[in-house]
Amino acid sequence: MRVLITAPYHEKGLFDVKQDLGEVIYRPWKENGRAYNEDELIALLYETEAEALITEHDHVTEKVINANAHLQFIGVCRGTPSNVAVATATKHGIPVFYTPARNAQAVAEMFIANVITFMRKTLPAIDWLRGRNWSAGAHTSYLQFKGNELAGKKVGMVGFGAIGQLIARMIENYPCSIAYYDPYVNASSFPSYQQLSLEELFSTCDIVSIHLPVTADTKGMINARLFELMRPDAIFVNTARAVVVNRNDMYSALSQNKIKGAILDVFDNEPPDELDYKIIDLPNVLPTPHIAGATHEVEDHHVRILNEVLVEWFVHGKHSAERLANKEILSSYIQR
Repeated sequence: MRVLITAPYHEKGLFDVKQDLGEVIYRPWKENGRAYNEDELIALLYETEAEALITEHDHVTEKVINANAHLQFIGVCRGTPSNVAVATATKHGIPVFYTPARNAQAVAEMFIANVITFMRKTLPAIDWLRGRNWSAGAHTSYLQFKGNELAGKKVGMVGFGAIGQLIARMIENYPCSIAYYDPYVNASSFPSYQQLSLEELFSTCDIVSIHLPVTADTKGMINARLFELMRPDAIFVNTARAVVVNRNDMYSALSQNKIKGAILDVFDNEPPDELDYKIIDLPNVLPTPHIAGATHEVEDHHVRILNEVLVEWFVHGKHSAERLANKEILSSYIQR
């Protein structure tokens, strides 16, 4: 088949797709500096006569899929295929493959880095030093920027999927005690961690970290009621999706110093609007511009994950759940 690839793909990944599936047309979205919109993608699919698509951020809308109902598959190099009209693809019998946990290592490492940076007051200490504020008295900075250790803290994960589980494994030897809220997780699978109610987690943890997908149930799920339960010295972290948090309630809790602070990588509007910037500018917020999953290695991960699934699906036999299980490739990598 002719496979159009607009996602970032390294040379070996491209070679493997060509060897296993057929002809490859590589038009990465990065060359445009932005994702392809639906009209651009329709034109590109028509121009290349592609029979399959591997995308990352492009707008694979209902219009795109209806105009290309012949596609043999759509591969999405993301943790969820949120940029694809999956229901429309399903209607046309087009399998949609995606790459859960491609950025789990990147997000977990940045969680640890930013939590320690926040707790040790590293950024204000750097600003203080660059501001030529170090005058007489060797202990000025020692007293002013004395922080806290991650070791010994209780960390609560709201949502305990691949990223939350990886963070837990990485920090349990600091040591930290780990708690989580996730109604879809069997507690017997994690006997050394505490499964708590949402209210228990917010009221007892030193650090509350959000790892929720966006669904009808999770939008605005983290609200004033939960922020009110947090201890004054607790830290709130969100590297997942902004809309699962009521930002007005979060701003109120932070601006009134009801909690110690927040570490935020995601915002309701990207680029931010006025309220987002009011949150970003608070002195007790460590903000980053949606870069927790932005490592060069993430692209290597999504190529490996997607290519493995494509080989199992097309080379070793379609709909082979048994083969997928034997190869330890989760069947949840396929949405159809």
